[in-house]
Amino acid sequence: MSVIGNTVLHFSEEQAMLLDVAREFCRDKSPISRVREQLETDSGFDQAVWDEMVSLGWTGIALPESCGGSGMGIASVVPVAESMGRAMLGTPLLSTTLAAQLLLRAAGESQAEGLLAEIAAGIPATVALLENEDWGDDNLCCTVDDTGSLQGVKKYVADAAAASLLVVAVRHRDAPALAVVRAEQLPEAAMTPCTLIDQTRRAATVDFTGVNVSVDALVTGEDVAAALRDFRLLGALLTAAEATGSTASCLETVVDYLKTRKQFGRLIGSYQALKHPTVDILTALDDGRSFVYHAASLAGDGPLDRDAEIACRMAKAQATDTLCYAGDRAVQFHGGMGFTWECDAQLYIRRAQWSQQQFGDARHHRKCLAALLLDT
Repeated sequence: MSVIGNTVLHFSEEQAMLLDVAREFCRDKSPISRVREQLETDSGFDQAVWDEMVSLGWTGIALPESCGGSGMGIASVVPVAESMGRAMLGTPLLSTTLAAQLLLRAAGESQAEGLLAEIAAGIPATVALLENEDWGDDNLCCTVDDTGSLQGVKKYVADAAAASLLVVAVRHRDAPALAVVRAEQLPEAAMTPCTLIDQTRRAATVDFTGVNVSVDALVTGEDVAAALRDFRLLGALLTAAEATGSTASCLETVVDYLKTRKQFGRLIGSYQALKHPTVDILTALDDGRSFVYHAASLAGDGPLDRDAEIACRMAKAQATDTLCYAGDRAVQFHGGMGFTWECDAQLYIRRAQWSQQQFGDARHHRKCLAALLLDT
């Protein structure tokens, strides 16, 4: 039995164009000084930059044209995510994109057209899924009854404070369902901000108990379970793409330091003990980028098949492990200064810790891969 599987890798002209545009935009709008300015703000991002991203059509890249999107598919979001990771740009774009994908795949284009049109127009959205810290836990304790009343708490809801729409994974009549909650429906005390290791990120614990949704705001049916599965995989893919970009930026920071810092009369970049790990980062980065765009090549608008699942899990494990290694080496290479808040290496090692855990860590995905690839 072969464990290599599908090795298709496409990089379209549209993806290349988006990569060029997104890299230039993110570089101009999010230099490291701007990133640091946003760390202590409530939102974690610049509203003016978000508005420009909306005007560029990024919130509708993967959505059908009938909903106001570009109809380019989820694969076209990957180069944008990579560029955002490279610039450490924190906005609700990925949360909004994933919320739209979940609605599209669970409800279909016709049923969710109004909500998707709002998202394409720039309304921030997010998905409330986790009820504990385990991304491998598929159980849903949050419920909605026949009157539309929700009961339950969701943890680590990404960009919850910025979101106008919250897509809540619930159990309805003993089956998975989605309840769409608007921000104004939440009581004032419903949202408790989380303290995250990556301060470019924002998340909150949200108590939905007592919130009522209408029949039109409830998505049920057989497609919901598959859509939630695909949401997890696509989230892993976009997190991997972003981590790949952050690794590239971290590598640039390392190389710049090795080329300027002198010790004992020599540039520290001349020492093999520092050269070799730097090359290891580069080769692992190239591997990770290949995994990411391989997964993007297989991720279509329909339900993700076995090959796409394998590719998404491989991309997540490789990309986030690489960023963890790169962030660790960046701190170590900078010596004592690397452990201070003022050193940019801190931003990368913190991003690495967040990226590793989001949508399941490398161990979780390799465990799933073992079942997919090695079981007979």
